[in-house]
Amino acid sequence: MPSSTPSPTSRPARYTRTAMLMHWVLGLALISAFGVGLYMTGLPFSPQRLKLYNWHKWAGVTILTLSVLRILWRLTHRPPALPAAMVQAMPRWQTLAHHATHGLLYALFLAVPLIGWAYSSAAGFPIVFLGMWQLPDFVPVSKELAEAIKPWHQYTAFAMAGLVVLHVAAALKHQFIDRDGLIGRMLPVPR
Repeated sequence: MPSSTPSPTSRPARYTRTAMLMHWVLGLALISAFGVGLYMTGLPFSPQRLKLYNWHKWAGVTILTLSVLRILWRLTHRPPALPAAMVQAMPRWQTLAHHATHGLLYALFLAVPLIGWAYSSAAGFPIVFLGMWQLPDFVPVSKELAEAIKPWHQYTAFAMAGLVVLHVAAALKHQFIDRDGLIGRMLPVPR
């Protein structure tokens, strides 16, 4: 049975503004990079495709940097605990899914861009961030290694996209079915 909207005194504790900013910026960056990645792979070889590949690489470097900063922030600033009443109302599998989804997302925040960087290096296409700074090769140039790595960038990107969809679906469930105010913890304006 869905609970009623929590009273102001029972609202869950909120994340810090820095955590909220990192959450939303990283979320938008991930969705953008994933969308461009899907689009660019279907294009014929052209200057537009090369331009999008470079943009995708820059987005990957940015996502990797934001992810490291976000993980460091998370390690030094504990997130607000779920309210005890909410934890008691959630079936055990939901609590496990909550923790597993967050843990896997954090791992994939690092893995997806690192695998992309490794693929780009192995394929012999250096990453020149914003067209100005060439990043060192992550692995040696090797056609065989590039072919072995290439599908893993796609697999991990799709895994992350699936987890993002699951994360959004869970947030919407809490907002519209459970009506427990949980989503307000991550909104810049309290609800």
